[in-house]
Amino acid sequence: MRTARASKGGQTGLADVPVSAWPYPALAAITLPTLLAHNLAPSATFFNQAIALSGWGLWLVVLAAAVLERPMPLLGSPGLKALLVALALLLLAALASPLWTSQPWALAMSAAGLLCAAALAAWVGASLQTAGLGAPAFRAFCIALLVAGVLSSLIALIQVYAPQWADGDWIARSGTPGRAVGNLRQPNHLCSLLLWGVVAVVWLSEVKALRRGVAAGIAVVLMFAVVLTSSRSGVVGAVLLALWGALDRRLPGRVRIALLLAPVAYALLWAGAAALAHAGEQVFLGEKRFSGAGDISSSRFGIWANTLALIGAHPWVGVGFGEFNFAWTLTPFPGRPVAFFDHAHNLPLHLAAELGLPLAALVLGLLGWALWGAWRAGWPGRGAATAAPHLRAAFVMVLMILLHSLLEYPLWYAYFLLPAAFVLGLGLGRAPDAGGRATEGETIGSGGSSSIASSGSGITSGTGTRAMARLPQVAAAMVMLAALVSVWDYWRVVVIFSPPENAEPLAQRIADGQRSWFFSHHGDYAAVTTAQSAAEAAAGLAGAPHYLLDARLMMAWARVLHEAGDEQRARHVAQRLKEFRNEQAAAFFERCEPAAMAAMPAGTEPPFQCLAPSERLDHRDFR
Repeated sequence: MRTARASKGGQTGLADVPVSAWPYPALAAITLPTLLAHNLAPSATFFNQAIALSGWGLWLVVLAAAVLERPMPLLGSPGLKALLVALALLLLAALASPLWTSQPWALAMSAAGLLCAAALAAWVGASLQTAGLGAPAFRAFCIALLVAGVLSSLIALIQVYAPQWADGDWIARSGTPGRAVGNLRQPNHLCSLLLWGVVAVVWLSEVKALRRGVAAGIAVVLMFAVVLTSSRSGVVGAVLLALWGALDRRLPGRVRIALLLAPVAYALLWAGAAALAHAGEQVFLGEKRFSGAGDISSSRFGIWANTLALIGAHPWVGVGFGEFNFAWTLTPFPGRPVAFFDHAHNLPLHLAAELGLPLAALVLGLLGWALWGAWRAGWPGRGAATAAPHLRAAFVMVLMILLHSLLEYPLWYAYFLLPAAFVLGLGLGRAPDAGGRATEGETIGSGGSSSIASSGSGITSGTGTRAMARLPQVAAAMVMLAALVSVWDYWRVVVIFSPPENAEPLAQRIADGQRSWFFSHHGDYAAVTTAQSAAEAAAGLAGAPHYLLDARLMMAWARVLHEAGDEQRARHVAQRLKEFRNEQAAAFFERCEPAAMAAMPAGTEPPFQCLAPSERLDHRDFR
């Protein structure tokens, strides 16, 4: 049994956790976040993300301790450098956004924290691969994914075939009857999780950690649950699995055949789900979604067209990191999709809109370089040494979530971002030589001694390198601490929307929520939408519109601007709201109906919400 031990002075601790025990903290990082159903307003997924952050913090502490005795890259491979630089640029963009867009610091700090955690996960993954521990780490990762996939499949079956068992606390209720959403409450998220689970099953079977029959049975269950999500990502995933089988000639023949038949299996399971629905005199939701009737893109084509227009209007510096919803909502789009989108649902388009074309191109280029490095690690050229199987499976997982990111935004959630960064980091580690040492580049390790391999020379430094070697552990512990602090901080806004017995008055709870470190925008939203006067709402308008502009907030904002005599901006907000054709705003525009306008006394000016502004405004006029 392999064990990573502390080197000097008989020290013990997390460095003594055996490799065989790694799946246990992996369960906390990967499985638990996908199983939690209970959440509290105002966020439906906050606790899932908090568990993901704390669980990953724990697992990264264990993994970082394991490589303290082995060489670790200071800077790593070119691909790892590219990935870390890309994340650093996004981090700087997030921290700079409040300085010129008036975005609340709470939003910027939340994004910055996730980006830092992703960089740490990638760096530790690369370090493990360099130290020769990539395969056992990936094995623990896949075991946790397998458990998450199997349990989420059972939840999916209950949501579709026994919805009365879904109590909302242990098993989430589906917002669309007949459609599986898992405890993550989003069918596309469940779909991506299950497809990752299929990849994990394939690899575990390949390395004989699962028996062939057991692996086949689990894969069928996972694919059936994918079908029950009725997510278009499932079709894309099935095709990608077939491509993996076609391209990876190092896979056993039986595994390749199974992967090549993935689209066929998907079609058969689809037919089976439809037959079950028809037998119960019900309509299979997948048939309706793929029938071609209505908007097959679910408003994607519309939001992409709007995003291209935003890019054309702000090509150089974009609208600001995290400001997509704010800019899109306040830009005139008469034919806009009627949902309140907070993302472009396409990663390259979203980055181009928020960062501007030059910076977005640089970030995407760096990510592309990192992806190429991971590809080369898993699929070396002809005549090269056989690549480790886990690197090829890891690359397929990364590619799977990136394809999903062309239609959705899964990487904005910690329970997808951190696993994706970790497995990409595995593919970007230096390949160890026969002695387990990194073949090139700067390394640290050996209980605090440093080996800097540069032109064949080595430099040893004690105290400074020991401290540097402990940095990833300290950073991972900080991720855990930050997750716990965020839960405490989140409660300051939970009590606004779900007050306990003997709660403070609403005004006091809102004021406390507005002082939240990470969630002040929720307090601002409550302040604006419950205010009795323009003066009470004005303070909340500094932050609330930058999170998500919806009908309630836009109506309140327009009234505040009108009462303050700011007619042009009040009319602009009202006209943008009108474009959404939202039922909540029907009463707000009743006075603009022809009959109501005709009944007004002669010479009376129409209500402000019925008039277009006489000046041309855009989102920059509301910062």
